[in-house]
Amino acid sequence: MEFDHILIRFGEISTKGRNRKKFVDRLKKNIKEVLNQFPSLTYEGTRDRLYIHLNNEQHEEIVEKLKLVFGIQSFSLAIKCKSEIIDIKEMALKAVKSLYKSNDTFKVTAKRADKQFPLDTNELNYQIGSHILIHTENLTVDVKKPDINVRVEVRAEATYITCYDFKGAGGLPVGSGGKAILLLSGGIDSPVAGFLSLKRGVELEVVHFFSPPYTSERAKQKVIDLTKELTAYGGKIKLHIVPFTKIQEKIQEQVPENYTMTSTRRMMVKIADQLRQKQQALALITGESLGQVASQTLESMVAINDVTSTPILRPLITMDKTEIIDIAKEIHTHDISIRPYEDCCTIFTPANPKTKPKVDKVSRFESFVDFEELVTEAVNNVNTLTITENQKDEFGEFEDLF
Repeated sequence: MEFDHILIRFGEISTKGRNRKKFVDRLKKNIKEVLNQFPSLTYEGTRDRLYIHLNNEQHEEIVEKLKLVFGIQSFSLAIKCKSEIIDIKEMALKAVKSLYKSNDTFKVTAKRADKQFPLDTNELNYQIGSHILIHTENLTVDVKKPDINVRVEVRAEATYITCYDFKGAGGLPVGSGGKAILLLSGGIDSPVAGFLSLKRGVELEVVHFFSPPYTSERAKQKVIDLTKELTAYGGKIKLHIVPFTKIQEKIQEQVPENYTMTSTRRMMVKIADQLRQKQQALALITGESLGQVASQTLESMVAINDVTSTPILRPLITMDKTEIIDIAKEIHTHDISIRPYEDCCTIFTPANPKTKPKVDKVSRFESFVDFEELVTEAVNNVNTLTITENQKDEFGEFEDLF
């Protein structure tokens, strides 16, 4: 049987009270962007549902894309019919006949959103269920764990019948929680931090620090590919490539070896914060997990945070590596992250990095060089790429940011 609609149910959005419309509008926008390759689709919304009219489009690819859209609790392929009991019974029967196998079980779950409809929910369940039983063979009722749950939503304008739910991604619509800048290294952790931020409604822009000739074009491509994977959840993403060679070389010359990692992280945060201001973002995001490496102790975080008053979000702060790897595999970033191309965070890693750096010491080491001038130069020479899910060329679409 041909389904003609997709019925989308909201999750956490339903708890937003008077702000609900803002979240629903953002979800609609995100869904339309994700499905922009299907221009014939039309959309209709109510307070607690969104309906997509397929207009003869094949639903298989649309379903797969909707599974990744944050803000959707669940969705179903649906049949739309008139809110007349005769039409409802016939369409429910057709839906079941297209799905059931011999010895399957079913139940009917009716919802009467239109309180003027002459039958209440119990009467609807009985009449629809009886009609299905009479006109099928080897199909029985099981109200607890049925193979097929025939959902019937009766509304004033139409009735929607569904028989199978797809699980949505949950969370909040991307963009409903403001914009933040993700520091993306190319490792396993930071893409996962980006994914979890998207799930909480944060719109992302990405910053990557590139240090040729120490890091290669393949390392840059790895970051582009990681960003592309994240676009499946939040639409197109701007990726800012920061030239970082001069700053890293100067840190190696000026700062004692065991403090170079701390100083490197501080310069990254300074640059990212300036980009945040220019892009009108509200926070920075990193992939740090407490105690995972020397730069991720509480003392290190204090020393790194010292260069900014901007909030630094750390979605992975309490996770261990196994948990992070599991998520990376689930979102298809793991195999990209483990490609053997070094990023700027690993090329100058000291043998014995300071695990409890002091703010006054690292500030003193940096005071002998005009790092502010180098930071400004790096910011002014950023290359910005707009990454989309259907990337056509190797390095995305460059744009001049400054």
